[in-house]
Amino acid sequence: MTPGPIEHAELKSYNSFAVSARCRALFDVDSIEALDAAIDWSEQRDLPWLLLGEGSNVLFVGDYPGSCIRLRLTGIQHEMLDDNCVRVTAGAGENWHQLVRICLDQGWHGIENLALIPGSVGAAPVQNIGAYGVELSDVLESVEIHHIESRRNQRLAARDCHFAYRDSVFKGELKGRVVITAIHLVLRKQSAVVAHYPSLQEELQRTGGPVTPATLFEAVCRIRQRRLPDPAQLGNAGSFFKNPVIGTEQLEQLRQEYPELPAHAMDGSAQHKVPAAWLIEKAGWKGFRADDAGVHSEQALVLVNHGSANGQAILDLAERIMESIRSRFDINLEPEVRIIARES
Repeated sequence: MTPGPIEHAELKSYNSFAVSARCRALFDVDSIEALDAAIDWSEQRDLPWLLLGEGSNVLFVGDYPGSCIRLRLTGIQHEMLDDNCVRVTAGAGENWHQLVRICLDQGWHGIENLALIPGSVGAAPVQNIGAYGVELSDVLESVEIHHIESRRNQRLAARDCHFAYRDSVFKGELKGRVVITAIHLVLRKQSAVVAHYPSLQEELQRTGGPVTPATLFEAVCRIRQRRLPDPAQLGNAGSFFKNPVIGTEQLEQLRQEYPELPAHAMDGSAQHKVPAAWLIEKAGWKGFRADDAGVHSEQALVLVNHGSANGQAILDLAERIMESIRSRFDINLEPEVRIIARES
């Protein structure tokens, strides 16, 4: 049986930014029944509630007036669909990177590029997580969801999740209406590696040898460990901003002044993804620090807490950066991190 809530809980150890904030109640739930009970407890007290997961993609700007619910729905199963394809089912409370490692060890391929992305399995479809040329939607078959109002369980096909770049139906139509409880992936025992991303190619060439799912996984881990700070050592939530998408005309105009501006063409459209890190670094923010809120010295896309910064200080820095990029490049940056404000 899942224990009752911790009331007036401190959240510093439950968010990867390590900012101090409190919530009215903190629940750890290990079943759908316990999830319903936590929601009922909150609604009976007229309190909002928030799914916190591993706290790796949130920034608390002050205390949260409601309940934080941490899903602990675990379990990983598999089913062979044919000689090559395997369906992997994982509970929402599993750690994403550990799932990637387990699948690699079992010889189930297709998600190696997504190694070391922080967070839980349940959070992965919300953002349609992606890295180095692969997105979750490339391998996702379906998502198991729990409807909050009707308490009905449903299996939602990937095509109905309306996946886009760092977007899904769970950030739109179904936001606040359902909870993801598990996902189903279709992976392959024999799968071509996706290694066309420039920085990944460079890393693989530097180490030499054959390119296999295992060497690809190791290369991704090395790149991320080299570029991204360990939240246990330096508070952060990984990439703070989405890579902006701009049209061909704007790209050509920008390249008249910045011919070295990198961009990746979006399949089937005249849109181009521009690295937010390049824009931020070009604008002079890399390594910037305002008291304990700062921009990482190795990766301009990462905002960090050097020790005692609060959420408002980090948000203030993010807004300064956004205004700077808008003024200089006429590009609007959007946070990838979820901002949890006092009135949420």
